[in-house]
Amino acid sequence: MNNLMSQRTIMHIDLDAFFVSVEQASNPELRGKPVVVGGKLGSRGVVATASYEARAFGLHSAMPLSTAVRLCPQAIFIEGNYQNYSEVSKKFMAILADFSPFLEPMGLDEAYMDVTGFESLHGSIHAMALKIKHRVKSELGTVASIGVASCKVVAKVASDESKPDGLIEVPVGQEASFLAPLAIRKLPGVGKKTEQVLVNQGIRTIGQLARMPSNALKSRFGVFGDALHRHANGIDNSFVTSPEESKSISRETTFEEDTLDNVFLAATMRYLSEKVGADLRRLGKQTKCISIKVRFADFTTISRQHTLSQLTDLDESIFQKANELLQKAITTERQAIRLIGIGVSNLSEPGRQLMLIDTEQRLEKLNRAVDRIRDKYGFTSIQTGRTIQLK
Repeated sequence: MNNLMSQRTIMHIDLDAFFVSVEQASNPELRGKPVVVGGKLGSRGVVATASYEARAFGLHSAMPLSTAVRLCPQAIFIEGNYQNYSEVSKKFMAILADFSPFLEPMGLDEAYMDVTGFESLHGSIHAMALKIKHRVKSELGTVASIGVASCKVVAKVASDESKPDGLIEVPVGQEASFLAPLAIRKLPGVGKKTEQVLVNQGIRTIGQLARMPSNALKSRFGVFGDALHRHANGIDNSFVTSPEESKSISRETTFEEDTLDNVFLAATMRYLSEKVGADLRRLGKQTKCISIKVRFADFTTISRQHTLSQLTDLDESIFQKANELLQKAITTERQAIRLIGIGVSNLSEPGRQLMLIDTEQRLEKLNRAVDRIRDKYGFTSIQTGRTIQLK
């Protein structure tokens, strides 16, 4: 089935304004009003989600809260409850799993599904999509937008275009024509920098991008240029992969004030490393790839990564490499830092080299003992020497 790409049917399901929708489901008085979920007002936080009523004033995700207040002072600002959103997300994924076992979650509020051949169970793929939308609304009190196409990239664009509360099906053979009139920024993977490079070359629509010679894109963007050309033409051979096959964990934080305090930055990175390490151990996984994200005062954002020689779930190992990457970034870019983050990927089942097993076993026992205390009394109930100053 999956060998015949033209015969695949892929859905992308996305919950509209997810965090806000969850808040409105629990408090109907918020419906129809400009609502923003983000950090605490007066902090350096950013907008996580804005209702469509708030978006009418120009608010959008990742916007500084200070800007959001200035643009829409009448908005209702909510700090949010991540645990509650996580629980709703689990219910959302459980609903989707009732329709197809070929499910790939993409964060809390969206997922791909391979629904090839499932039309026989529901009468049609269209009827299946409507059933999903109905269950999401009736069971979760939230609204889903759905895109249906022969591949993931087109399904994703279709669901984005159908918002809010929409359903767009792109017939086989019409992928490129569907994408052609859309702005290049609507193609997944095209960020602000890539968009600006393309606009400078006179490329403003996906159709114009599709007509560019692939070798020209490859010479400018490397391997990414090949993907751009394929995706602009509605071609995407990537599979829908289960959570067991596609895994990563990340944590990040935005500072109250931009900083160059190296001790404070290292302490924060240690804290984030401990969070990621605890997540790995909770999942029973280890990592070989450590990455960091740094956003500077001018909002320039960089990322760096390193592949380890062996798998690990140890806080100390994760922190050492993450802090090394951070120190190199600080040395290269001498300006204040607004945000730092850490991520781990290439997750696998535990495995170690025998020569290191004694040392790692001792550290593992220590980490798990700390995990048990934190699970019972809270994460900050026990801290290392580096993180104690963060209090």
